[in-house]
Amino acid sequence: MSDARASRYALAFIFVTMFVDTVGLGIIIPVTPKIIAQLTGQGMSEAARYGGWLFFVYALMQFLFAPLIGNLSDRFGRRPVLILALTALSFDYLITGLAPTVWWLFVGRTLSGMAGASYTTANAYIADVSPPEKRAANFGLVGAAFGLGFIVGPAIGGLLGAFGPRVPFFVSAVLAILNALFGLLVLKESLDPAHRRKFELARANPLGALGLLKRFPALFGLFAVVILMRLAHDANPAVFTYYTMLKFGWTMQTVGWAMMVMGALIMFVYGVLTRIVIPRIGEARAVIFGLVAGASAFALYAFATKGWQMFAGMAVFSLWGLSSPALNAIMSRMAPPTEQGELQGVLASIGSLTSIAAPPLLTNLFGYFTSAAAPVYFPGAAFLAGSIFLVAAAATFARARPHAALSPAE
Repeated sequence: MSDARASRYALAFIFVTMFVDTVGLGIIIPVTPKIIAQLTGQGMSEAARYGGWLFFVYALMQFLFAPLIGNLSDRFGRRPVLILALTALSFDYLITGLAPTVWWLFVGRTLSGMAGASYTTANAYIADVSPPEKRAANFGLVGAAFGLGFIVGPAIGGLLGAFGPRVPFFVSAVLAILNALFGLLVLKESLDPAHRRKFELARANPLGALGLLKRFPALFGLFAVVILMRLAHDANPAVFTYYTMLKFGWTMQTVGWAMMVMGALIMFVYGVLTRIVIPRIGEARAVIFGLVAGASAFALYAFATKGWQMFAGMAVFSLWGLSSPALNAIMSRMAPPTEQGELQGVLASIGSLTSIAAPPLLTNLFGYFTSAAAPVYFPGAAFLAGSIFLVAAAATFARARPHAALSPAE
């Protein structure tokens, strides 16, 4: 097989890997509230609290395991880590589909969080095979897969959910194992032996991994931007379904269609606009523009009075997709090839640490401001908080931008 063909197959595998991961998340969004309600006998406000803790467990596992997986991929290569993670993900979907009690949902989310940390390896793979000037566009490939997954995933969740809220998880299990087999057959290792390094346990845990900041202090301000972005980001998966079902009376199918629209918009931004806009306006301006767009969209969500306004907000929200690949490209230039896996692991760990706190915070904001105890009825409180986080992220990046524009050599 030629190197060009192998590279195409490899990027196709990374795309499909992230697609399958996102399909699983997309399936969960429209059907999880109904599963929780069935298993607990609680209403939508209480179901949202359980949903927040499920995201908490998922994020905790990513926080704990992302540095380990990133460091393992720096030592043994990207290929075996990705294939094993996909295999584990298929077991998560089976467990969730068969869950007899709500606590089995937590078992499934635990395994899913451990396996989902593999996206750090996917990003490291892209950094391995992409020249610096093309990294932002290729990181956008991951976002395009995310967008496509949010087209297919909610569609599966919403449509197959009509046959029972558990059925879509079995479909996801099959997709995950098929993707693992695809990788086993076609994926070429991207990290050559000369760029591998010794595995060090002290660097493979969340606290030890933060030693990366000592070696590259210019990353500190950018890590703060990542934290604020993740705080805001989790408002969508944690609250969107509960908010639209309660405020606008949306069904599982309506949520599924809305997620499909969102996925199509995100796929367009990541797959097309990142390759056009970022090279023209530069990575730093793309980060700022995307953050301002995301903040505006969340504010529109928070104060929407009609269901169609949520769709208008989605169009603005999708432009936030310019920020992540541009920011990732900036940060990847600050670490050598031997530490790309560790860098992505640290980023995932920091983001996951944020997500440990964000879903309970945001779902409890929603639960409190839709309860009788609230001083004012305001279901959009979590989205308004997300808007504030993104404004703070833009301000933080603006201060860090002089350092962010420099590569290590410069």
